[in-house]
Amino acid sequence: MDALLALLSSYGLWVVLVMVFLDQGGLPVPAWPVVMLATAQAVGQQQALWPILLVATLAALLADSLWYLGGRRLGARMLRMICQVSLSPDSCIAGTRATYARWGTPSLVFAKFIPGFAAVGTTLAGHERVGLGRFALYDGLGAALWAGTAVLGGIVFQDALNEALETLASLGHWGLGLLAALVAVFVARKAWKRQLFLRELRMERVSVDELAQLLAGDERPLLVDVRIEQVRLRSGWIPGAVRVTQVSELGSASAREVIVYCDCPNEASAARVAQELKSLGFQRVRPLAGGLDAWSARGLPLERGLQA
Repeated sequence: MDALLALLSSYGLWVVLVMVFLDQGGLPVPAWPVVMLATAQAVGQQQALWPILLVATLAALLADSLWYLGGRRLGARMLRMICQVSLSPDSCIAGTRATYARWGTPSLVFAKFIPGFAAVGTTLAGHERVGLGRFALYDGLGAALWAGTAVLGGIVFQDALNEALETLASLGHWGLGLLAALVAVFVARKAWKRQLFLRELRMERVSVDELAQLLAGDERPLLVDVRIEQVRLRSGWIPGAVRVTQVSELGSASAREVIVYCDCPNEASAARVAQELKSLGFQRVRPLAGGLDAWSARGLPLERGLQA
């Protein structure tokens, strides 16, 4: 533990740089506490605080730029990859996109204060072809605000943080073990929540081929598109699909089969809406396996226009 504290004392800026970059790059590491600890140590040693603020801001901006470039180059594939590996996949569904769609690039100013939004928001900025200068402006402001809040926390809680460091140092190797255990619990909790979320989404899916056959038959299912309007207008929709923002818009339960689709990993939004419809009495409800991406990949028709 003494070695760790010495490392933070001697190479504090490098530690801040690496931890913030890894955190904003998507790894489950506690960057904010590190910035606060580095600030508390700097205050105790009467050192300037602006280097910590600058390094943390630049590290966050650098990591965000990689997400931005990935979104610009890979588009929707990058978004799917983020959600597939994320420890918080629930933050990747429609709510995140709706927030970005509503506020646009300025949402990056507060993105880091919303769990799971930062990586998705910066990737969406690249996917939407936001100019590099505009992206750097708003994301830089957000990174500075995020880092500044951590630095302010280190100043305000300086005494408590230094006492915690002294306590950990007095415990020696036990202190390091305790710190590692806390990080492990944090990661394990995230992983457990991910598994619970994925378990909730388990239900029977309808394949693209089966849906095409159903739409060509006499008893057409009710096809529900749960994507946000901006995404729907940009990418088109399956012919005959209706968009709903609330399940109540579908009216009372009926015997007609309902097929729900989205364009998100694991059909998360579609599965949630399908489960909600089942709870309201709809008996025959299934999400579309693979969503709109699977439908498009088969070369099946899409409708486009201002309204469906």
